[in-house]
Amino acid sequence: MAREKIISKESTGPEDEKFNTALRPTRLEECIGMGDLLEKLRISIQAARKRDEPMEHVLLHGPPGLGKTTLAYVIAHEMGTNIRVTSGPALTRPGDLIGILTNLERRDVLFIDEIHRLSPAVEEYIYPAMEDYKVDFVVDSGMHSRTINLPLKPFTLIGATTRAGLLSPPLRTRFGITHHLEFWSVEDLLHRCRMSATMLGLEYEPKALAALAGRARGTPRIANRLLRRCRDYAQVRGDGRLTVESVEQALKLEKIDHLGLDELDRRFLRVIIDTYKGGPVGIETVAATLGEETDTLVDVVEPFLLQCGLLARTRRGRLATVKAYEHLKITYVPRAADDANLFDAAAGEE
Repeated sequence: MAREKIISKESTGPEDEKFNTALRPTRLEECIGMGDLLEKLRISIQAARKRDEPMEHVLLHGPPGLGKTTLAYVIAHEMGTNIRVTSGPALTRPGDLIGILTNLERRDVLFIDEIHRLSPAVEEYIYPAMEDYKVDFVVDSGMHSRTINLPLKPFTLIGATTRAGLLSPPLRTRFGITHHLEFWSVEDLLHRCRMSATMLGLEYEPKALAALAGRARGTPRIANRLLRRCRDYAQVRGDGRLTVESVEQALKLEKIDHLGLDELDRRFLRVIIDTYKGGPVGIETVAATLGEETDTLVDVVEPFLLQCGLLARTRRGRLATVKAYEHLKITYVPRAADDANLFDAAAGEE
């Protein structure tokens, strides 16, 4: 079974880590909601094990919370090797990366989260490590400089990112398996909620979990978080059993509406509608108005709003759709002809 070593400057709280670990699948057959990716991984893992070789390097990209980290653990478990975990921001110097690489055993898995945030200096050392399993670094300087070649044991690099477009082409092309993770369907989320509730020993009404899954924004991490909040509410305000009423009250307390939007989502849309007349408006302007980081809005808020058809991206900025007005119960005022044409084409533009 895979053993894990955390190598990161960032850590989660003990309660969150215990909860997430308890609900994390350990084998491919326990994974759901990932389509053809699971079959591709199953074939690659079986082939690598038959040849006694490391699996191909894997790049997983998509919105947060869809299972990129979980898949890294599953791959290591299926390969019967160790997993070393770090992140792009944690690797500030080439020495940080070299120290990790030289301590990897044969066929180990190295998981780098937020790999798009690697510094160029560190990234240069990953290229030969991925292709030739070696690291070349220069010591001293000037006429006394010399290059030392360090051989590495064959390993598998798994990179995860929410911003695949920020990866340099040389790094992206070195991954043998690249896959974009999509939002989960409500049916898959409901399946995940049932599994999580069983793992936690919770009693529940089937319709209660269906109500929860329908508001989880297509994201299993959010489904598990909401399940925990509903569990707490049922234990304190009820008899510990998840009912439709207790779930509705718990989600109301969390300010989660029937589409799964939270307060930040609604504030985001209201700023575009109320302050900027529905758009178009630049994302940096919206972030400054809200007092939020631009990356938070782009990586966390926007993907689901785009998926739901509440937001449109155009070359001129963000637009709130008619559906957004209807959801917020705001009267929609039609735009002028030129803006209306832009608005109609907005959904297909970047």
